Amino acid sequence: MSALTFDKSELGNLEYSLQREMLATDRIGGYMSTTIVCCNTRRYHGLMVAPIDDSDRTYVLLSALDETIIQHDQTFNLALHRFQGTYEPRGHKYITDFEYTPTPTITYRVGGVILRKEMLWIHKRTQLMIRYTLVDAHSETRLRLRPFLAFRDKHALTHANMEADGHSYPAVNGVKCRLYRSFPWLYMQTSKPGAEFVPAPDWYYNFEYLQDIARGYDGYEDLMTTGYFETELKKGESIIFSASLDEMGSTKTIEEVFKGSIARRTHKIDFISCLEHSARQFLIRRPGNRTEVVSGYPWHGVSGRQTFVALPGITLEQDHKEDCIDALDTMVRDMQDGMFAGNTSAAVAADAPLWFFWTLQRLEAHIGAKKIWKHYGEAMKQVLEAYKRGIAGRVVLNDNGLVWAASDEVPLTWMNSVVGGRSVTPRNGYQVEVNALWYNAVCYTLRLAGEADDKKFVKAWEKLPERTAASFNALFPLSEGYLADYVGCGGASTDIRPNMIIACALPYKMPDEQIQLEVIRTVRQHLLTPKGLRTLSPRNPLYKGSQEGTPAERDFAGKNGSVWPWLLSFYVRACFDVNGDAFLQQAEEALAGFDEDIQTYGIGSIGELFDADPPFAPRGAISQAWSVAALLDIHGMILARKPEEKTEKSEKLSKTAHPKTAKAPKSVPIKIGAKEPAAKAAKTPRSEEKTTKKTVKKTTAKKGTEKKK
Repeated sequence: MSALTFDKSELGNLEYSLQREMLATDRIGGYMSTTIVCCNTRRYHGLMVAPIDDSDRTYVLLSALDETIIQHDQTFNLALHRFQGTYEPRGHKYITDFEYTPTPTITYRVGGVILRKEMLWIHKRTQLMIRYTLVDAHSETRLRLRPFLAFRDKHALTHANMEADGHSYPAVNGVKCRLYRSFPWLYMQTSKPGAEFVPAPDWYYNFEYLQDIARGYDGYEDLMTTGYFETELKKGESIIFSASLDEMGSTKTIEEVFKGSIARRTHKIDFISCLEHSARQFLIRRPGNRTEVVSGYPWHGVSGRQTFVALPGITLEQDHKEDCIDALDTMVRDMQDGMFAGNTSAAVAADAPLWFFWTLQRLEAHIGAKKIWKHYGEAMKQVLEAYKRGIAGRVVLNDNGLVWAASDEVPLTWMNSVVGGRSVTPRNGYQVEVNALWYNAVCYTLRLAGEADDKKFVKAWEKLPERTAASFNALFPLSEGYLADYVGCGGASTDIRPNMIIACALPYKMPDEQIQLEVIRTVRQHLLTPKGLRTLSPRNPLYKGSQEGTPAERDFAGKNGSVWPWLLSFYVRACFDVNGDAFLQQAEEALAGFDEDIQTYGIGSIGELFDADPPFAPRGAISQAWSVAALLDIHGMILARKPEEKTEKSEKLSKTAHPKTAKAPKSVPIKIGAKEPAAKAAKTPRSEEKTTKKTVKKTTAKKGTEKKK
């Protein structure tokens, strides 16, 4: 798979460059995000977007920084901004090169002047550094740097007002600014003692954010500049601009921090190293010994569901088990009455707490069953007891062993879009993935409890799995062969949705092997694309293939057509479970289908979702935790089946993969103290061999050939 490459001849083409967005994080909640030509197209873009207190709210402090080259009393502004239908200045025409590794670097050429700009976010502190190097010049050259400040919540927009303080106050080799008293000081300093700051407070009006407007939101903002830095640069000389919430003591300190930080940067040399780097950006360390997972950049926050789904892929696939444990411990500390009450999403969701067990199952390969039970056994039992008691009058365990979840106020599953106060995908009743996760959670807890000789728990729960499986297999299989998406008061839903694949990919599963094959066949025929699984079959009249339109139209499409990459790992896992190594080539093709995406939307990462129709345009957040996790998970599954290619790192990764070709347990009681279903040989029973090969052989659609059905 190729490394990140950018067409130098296209960098001046705004249709090319404005679609490519870069991201850098400080690993404590702050980030820098803009396009590769540094033109902000979203309200969420900014050179410094960071928390200012212990809350999870983040604020755009430094929106942009304009660079101007001055020679022979002529000015050449290298910046690019959009103002109500026009671009001014148009500095992108001076860009000759862009590199992403080890840090985003832009090269400008103005006549005989060549200027290199290296942008670096410092880890574990809220600080941005930009190093400018005058690579070449044939006459006296001056550099002017003008910062634009916002000082507002990242979800909001700011406008010119009388309350903003446009003054700049002295700091070491620079100034400090604070537009409003409720904010901390922003220190803007340089590494060159002779750099002059010229106070010139002013508002610039009507910056236009095209992506916000295209998504149906207000996209106009005013920004404040308090003045500008200016200094002479000699050929070969560098100057470092620093923006930080803490004052740097000297120019030597600024230079040392920059050099030390850039030396520790990993090189994103190929597809997997880019994904691994992206995965690390989702883990943030907050005050109070809290480790959390940001669901997606630039606008998503922390979600209990996505934390549990993404954790194995973004941590364990790199053998970062400590990060996984720290994030789990943070979630467990927030538990109240058996629910992860510290997170609103998890508190009202029927499925989110059950993904906790999925994460633990993956972690077990790294720390062992005894440690899982020792550290998380009580939390596991508390979650199960909460379901037995009932949750907020919305979720209840019925006598048939199945979980019923219903609410007229809020959606209770991951299909949680709401338009006009109503759920886009009302699924009140027994949801297929919720009950698959419930069965898996109970079976797993019973297994660990049996091994730990917790006789009281075993006695109370050992008869439940058989009842749950019997009820599931009586209600969910449809005459068409696949599984109902949910079973409600009006009977079973026949909508073809991807949630049924989860029931076929968990370590403990209820559908028999024939039903698993039918589910895979149905998913492949209706939902599989090169970018993941659709949320609804194109044959359904509710299907919407594009994410374009108003917020309501996008929300509707998101759960009625749009493709989600995170579901692909469960499809691949289910196919490996029934067809073993015979599915290896298709899995590799599925992973390769994303090779170009790391350099066409969110640079070095994978976005939130895609259009459901070709050409499957990327949409939503530019970097999504469970999307990245899914691809690293698939990579781990592939490595686990290719021992001849394993390095020492690969062997560690393979431990996190799903048990090879796990045989689906039948609808009978599990053996207390037994391990997860044992692996079977890749070869399928003779009676099913022909059907299996035919079913799975074409599971991955060729790129660009998927057609609307």
